[in-house]
Amino acid sequence: MKRTPRRKFLSDSARTAATLSAVAGVASRTRAAAPSERVRVAVIGVNGMGGFHVKSLAERDTATVATICDVDAGVAASKAQVVNEITGKTPKQVSDFRKVLDDPGIDAVVVATPHHWHVPIAIRALQAGKDVYLEKPGTHVFSEGRLLIEAARKYKRVVQHGTQMRTSAVTQRAGEVLESGLLGEIKTSKAWNVQRLTMPQPKPDTPVPPGVDYDMWLGPAPKRPFNVNRFHRNWRWTRDYGNGDMGDDGAHDIDMARWGLGVTAHPIRITAHGSRIDLKGLREYPDNMMVAHQYEEGKVLLYEDRLWTPYGMHGFDSGNAFYGTEGYMIFSRRGYFQTYLGPKEEKGPGASGKSLAGTAQDHMGNFLECVRTRAETHAPPEVAHLSCSLIHLGEIASRLERVLHFDPKTEKFRGDDEANGLLTKEYRSPWSIPDLA
Repeated sequence: MKRTPRRKFLSDSARTAATLSAVAGVASRTRAAAPSERVRVAVIGVNGMGGFHVKSLAERDTATVATICDVDAGVAASKAQVVNEITGKTPKQVSDFRKVLDDPGIDAVVVATPHHWHVPIAIRALQAGKDVYLEKPGTHVFSEGRLLIEAARKYKRVVQHGTQMRTSAVTQRAGEVLESGLLGEIKTSKAWNVQRLTMPQPKPDTPVPPGVDYDMWLGPAPKRPFNVNRFHRNWRWTRDYGNGDMGDDGAHDIDMARWGLGVTAHPIRITAHGSRIDLKGLREYPDNMMVAHQYEEGKVLLYEDRLWTPYGMHGFDSGNAFYGTEGYMIFSRRGYFQTYLGPKEEKGPGASGKSLAGTAQDHMGNFLECVRTRAETHAPPEVAHLSCSLIHLGEIASRLERVLHFDPKTEKFRGDDEANGLLTKEYRSPWSIPDLA
């Protein structure tokens, strides 16, 4: 890596840092578009981040929220009302995503369902000729990542993974610092997700609430009775539907850890520890996790979460540290980074900007622009797969409680049939992954 003299870099930093807010402003702008030029979008799953996207899209003059799809009719109606209040028009409302895919008037879909539905819907959408904005984590199990890549290539569609910090002025500036060589060679990166959570206490199964298509909500997951503790939001801590905290908030930070470390392959050795320390109630995942991914060139990516502490690390609940041979950087998706140089940890370049919410709008803007231009997005399927794989490999290592050795070329564990079995899952009929042939 070419090194930049420290004095010159600090001078450059002072000059370029002044333009950071301007860069962010440019990233968020969209050109005015005639109604016929607007991207017609359907949002599938609108009770969480999907609801944010509904409002964000409705406020744009380059997109039209044509359809809202959610298995809960009440939720769909409330988000349709949001669109009406902003635009004066009420979008179509459906509970079955297949109606969206059959609609030739829809150009693109936003998939913001529970994780277990992400790839089964996304691949069907690609086959139907729709471009796809896919919320994080793009995949529920490791094997889905390669299938998503192949489908996007085969059907020549645009895909954006919802790791929004890939479209951020703060990320761009931090990348310039890392590339400059000021910190030396980055050997280790760390991601963390540290916050105080509370878990719902056990509740009995109940009849399905009116207006909810529960069988469609279950989709490819095993059949089981309705329970409010596995529905709206709480599903993320049940393996059939979600990927725990590492695959939820942690997905953003893990993606940035891989970005900052500069690795473009899978790790070769994975170790993990997870346990239950504090959080009671409905939860199939540990409430603390520590994972180490070692790469072929020797670099190491670390992940840590603690879900029972009311404080963060380095002042942030979600963040990253990039450790180089000459200094290190603290980075957060809250819109901040700061470098520390040499043995005395003197402060070097730093910056602050938009938080994740503002950056999410820029990220969606990048997707819409790529839908129009057919350019590659900032977070295409290949990038999504490499980052999401760290979630899946770490979780497998935690469940099996042993060191795992992985072959990046074959995408299989070496000599470990049990671990390889956890790279995929069974899908309830008729919701298996469609044949790409």
